[in-house]
Amino acid sequence: MAKIAAVCISEKKGTPKRPVECAYFRENWGIEGDAHAGSWHRQISLLSKEKIDQFRADGADVRDGDFGENLIVEGLDLPALPVGTRLQIGSGPVLLEISQIGKDCHDHCAIYKRMGDCIMPREGIFAIVLKGGPVKAGDPLQVFAPEAGRPYTAAVLTLSDKGSRGQRRDESGPLMEKLLQEAGYDVKESLLLSDDPEPLERELIRLADQRRVDVIFTSGGTGFSPRDNTPEATAAVCDRMAPGIAQALTAYSMSITPRAMFSRAVSGIRRQTLIINLPGSPKAVQESLDYLLPLLGHGLDILRGTGGECARH
Repeated sequence: MAKIAAVCISEKKGTPKRPVECAYFRENWGIEGDAHAGSWHRQISLLSKEKIDQFRADGADVRDGDFGENLIVEGLDLPALPVGTRLQIGSGPVLLEISQIGKDCHDHCAIYKRMGDCIMPREGIFAIVLKGGPVKAGDPLQVFAPEAGRPYTAAVLTLSDKGSRGQRRDESGPLMEKLLQEAGYDVKESLLLSDDPEPLERELIRLADQRRVDVIFTSGGTGFSPRDNTPEATAAVCDRMAPGIAQALTAYSMSITPRAMFSRAVSGIRRQTLIINLPGSPKAVQESLDYLLPLLGHGLDILRGTGGECARH
């Protein structure tokens, strides 16, 4: 059975964590007294004891907590667990839910600079606290698969140079978030970006690979302007394209305005995340989602592995 090998905290960000005998986990916050606690999606960080031991065997002089991990877990392949997996510690009531797999490391840590490698970005995972209580080394850990029938998870990205500079109010992003929530989606993040393709590509990759949301909606950047880069950025990160969605949206929009012929929007799939480009105007966003959302669940269920294909025998 998997178990907790160590519990670590740090009072200040940017410093190694240190093992403690026992820590109190607070619901929707994290560990009391830990610098990384807060009302966000990375309240608890977890790392495998086996991976740390292998890193030490390769010559690394690292102590528990040096990677910034809160929990060192023995007997579990953490990165293999899907987002939404629940981890019960002890006999209860402490319950965590995995919210992210891996992390970006923009400024290499002291371990990387010393060793030329760090396992936390690829082996670490993150969780939120659903139920709080005390946790100590030696506590057993049980794994529960993501709940069946859980809401679809989504992210919203608005592309606008003027909006990102504060020169124009973003109305499309909040509207997308509102319509998705009304349709029962769990919107994990909503971001406003410039029309530069590189930041968009980075966010699409992060949301698909680390947050592992079911669907990402973009708004804007799909026209003929030289600054309209959304379709190219989307295609660059996708493993497979899903042209039927973009074609259906264009055909529907053509019934409203012939100017829809000038859209270059695309749709595609990265891993198990669907990415859909929407127009930039709030009116077009409303029309597109009114048409799309009643139909979209079938495709998302297939990506999740919970839905059947369309063929009839």
